[in-house]
This record gives sequence, structure tokens and C-alpha cells, in this order.
Amino acid sequence: MEKLLARHNDILKELNEKDYVLVQDLCEKFNVSSVTIRKDLNYLESLGLLFRNHGGASKHVRYAYEKNVDEKESINVEAKQNIAKAALSLIQENDCIILASGTTMHYLARMLANFGPLTVLTSSLRVAIELCNNPNINIIQLGGEVRKSSTSIVGSISETILKQFSCNKLFLGVDGIDLEFGISTSNAAEAHLNQLMIECSDKVVILADSSKLNVKGFGKIASLEKIDYLITDNGILEEDKIKLEEIGISVVTK
Repeated sequence: MEKLLARHNDILKELNEKDYVLVQDLCEKFNVSSVTIRKDLNYLESLGLLFRNHGGASKHVRYAYEKNVDEKESINVEAKQNIAKAALSLIQENDCIILASGTTMHYLARMLANFGPLTVLTSSLRVAIELCNNPNINIIQLGGEVRKSSTSIVGSISETILKQFSCNKLFLGVDGIDLEFGISTSNAAEAHLNQLMIECSDKVVILADSSKLNVKGFGKIASLEKIDYLITDNGILEEDKIKLEEIGISVVTK
């Protein structure tokens, strides 16, 4: 490896503590120009030590890519199960709720095995099948085009059906949560359907493990101001938690 300056090591140390850093903050910390910091970050990226992005750098790639649902099932399993369990406290008898697609929703559906009465509207085929085991849950399955990679429904037919309903709460999984870009997913059609889900719900609950923080997906769903709750794991950075709470989001960690 090329020899690093003391400032380079300090930048990497800062990045290791925070997961991402801003050019402006580094300029103030090291009392150097933005040109110098950008050169530092470009150099460190060339060595494979960080990833550059607009306004700063991150320890990991900040862009989500689409994964098959079977692949997702094996990622952060314990965190997703704990997040789903925490979401149960926000569901009450006789609620009319939306469960969107995603592996965390699958876990939540399984945990509703003895719950009810309840009405669940869902875009997820797996969620609907899971809920069929409970006679006390009324299931409304959105119809339309099937996305085989996520076993979920998208498209104009599902959007037309969705506009006929009004629900208490939406439980939504996302691929990315970014303080500036908002919540997003890697699929544009899914993002558009999620936008409509938000419009027909009184409360929006995001279920996402901490690896989704400071990440962007291709399709923007909504700004963070649209979110009422974020249920995540203890891996969330304290400064991110504070910033989200300042926006008005109730952050629950499990």
C-alpha cells in the first residue's frame, strides 16, 4: 500500500467511527481547503479505502442494488426478526394496515399468527400466503404485475386498486434511508407503488436494519418528513438517530 499522510490516517479513523464523512466537516477539523480534502478522498478511494460521493465519502457503497428475495432472506436475519417483533406493538385489533413487500414483512406476517381481528392489505404474495393461516385476519391482495425477484405486485392495476382504500398504518421496508434524498428502493415501479401506499395511510412505519442508513436506492419513495416511525437495530449511529428525531421521526431500536 502507498504511504499515507497523517491526515489520511485521521480521515480513515473518522470514517471508521462515523461510517461517512462530509468534506465541509473535514475542512474545519483539519483546517485545510476543500480542494485539499477532495484530493485526499480521491486518493484514498484510488487505494480502495473508501467510497466517494457528493459532498463527502463513506466506508461502504452508498447505493443499493436490487437483490433477489431469496438472497435477502439470509441477510441480517436476527436484526430483521427483532425489528418485526417490535413492530407488533404498533398494531392494534381492528386496525386496517398495509404490509408492503420485503423480507422483514415476511417475519412480521409470521408473528401475526394469533393476532386479530385485523385487515391487512398487501402487495406481497408471501405475506398473503403466510396470513392465510390466521382466520381472524381479512386479507386484501393487490393484483397486477408480479415482480418475481421480490414475489410482490407492482404496476398500474395495483395502483388503481390501492387508491380505493384508506388505512391506519403502513409498514414499509426500504433499501435506503438518506438524510437528504429520503427513503428509496432499488426498483422504480416499487417506489411508485410505495408512494401511493403512503398517501392512503394515516401513519408510516419504516422497518429497516441499520445497514440501510446513509444509503440510496434508484427510486425515491418520499422525503423523511413523511415518516412517523423508524424501527431499526442498535447499529444505528447516535448522530443519525438524533438527526432523524429532529425531523420528527420516532426512532425505535431493537
